[in-house]
Amino acid sequence: MPRILYTAFDIVPSPKGASTHILHNIRGLVNGQFDVHLVTPNDGVLPTEDNFEGARVTRISQDLSQNFLARATHFGKSVFNHLVLHPDYDVVQFRNIWDGLAIVQNKKRFGYKTLFEVNGLPSIELKYHYPGLDAELLAKIKEQEIATLHLSDAIICPSNVTRDYIASLGLPLKLITVIPNGVSPSDFSASPLPSRENRIPTLLYIGTLADWQGLDVMIKALPKILEKHEARLRIVGRGRSRQRKILSKQIRKTGVEGSVIVQSAVPHHEIPALIAEADICVAPLGFNDRNVTQGACPIKVLEYMAGGRPLIASNLPIVRELAREDVDALLFSPNDSDDFAKQALTLLDDFELSKRLADSASERALTKFTWHESQKRLVKVYQKLLP
Repeated sequence: MPRILYTAFDIVPSPKGASTHILHNIRGLVNGQFDVHLVTPNDGVLPTEDNFEGARVTRISQDLSQNFLARATHFGKSVFNHLVLHPDYDVVQFRNIWDGLAIVQNKKRFGYKTLFEVNGLPSIELKYHYPGLDAELLAKIKEQEIATLHLSDAIICPSNVTRDYIASLGLPLKLITVIPNGVSPSDFSASPLPSRENRIPTLLYIGTLADWQGLDVMIKALPKILEKHEARLRIVGRGRSRQRKILSKQIRKTGVEGSVIVQSAVPHHEIPALIAEADICVAPLGFNDRNVTQGACPIKVLEYMAGGRPLIASNLPIVRELAREDVDALLFSPNDSDDFAKQALTLLDDFELSKRLADSASERALTKFTWHESQKRLVKVYQKLLP
């Protein structure tokens, strides 16, 4: 049975989309008869040694008083020390450069193949979380990314946009496999669209409060929606204190405090119920390098679709890979709050259109974008890697 080391600088399990992605990757590998050992950071609560979805788990302790880069560097060193003590893996799959560079630099020494799972690159994403980061530091991080990519035996990513960005860095397309995110039909299924009579309809956003998500566009659009239709906006997600303060300030400045509910992130198994309570789901992704240049594959979009709710989303290539305009969703011009409001009012005023879009989206997500299909694609990548 091939031995796999899977490393991720992400807390697992957690409400984040990364944790959901890792969970389903592990399920696919375990079901594919691989012996999987997951190494992740510890949050101070989860056990150091554990079992998760059939994989062994080792969680690396971290000093939460340190900054992100210090913790990431510590995690990378800990993964390398683990490899020194356990030099018998057949494949090492990793999700970040913090441990990834050492992993690819030492593959001949330890005799394993390497698989870089690129969901996001810190040279692009970190500045949204930490606006004060030095440009010279980001340039060095990008150099590390490029070196890690070029030394990897195989690369997987979740969208064509991400694939094309990686290829623009000098990587051959044949090295890169696109494996979109997915949904589990056992967890998500379409529920009837609730009647809008004698109740205030709810627009739902689920996800992080990161700057690239476009929440400001949604907040600016709300007064224009409320001028013509009763509605409330429900925001469910995690964010740093800076991001929460900015969001609260935007809500107060716009004068919509009475129509916005902001909640902390919930465990993933509670998301289907949240979607079922909503009338419209939204993904207002901003027009920025994180979404347009690097790309991603927003799990929220697929989960909204699978749950059978009409979707309003930014008209971006990463969205169009998942949802067809005017067939599965209404798309608005990115960063355009007027257009967002227009699309929201269209759905609020047309229940039959809402139902048609929701039904089409649910059928598409539950047949074309499942975790089972993603798992099969991942196992095929492993079959090519291993002799």
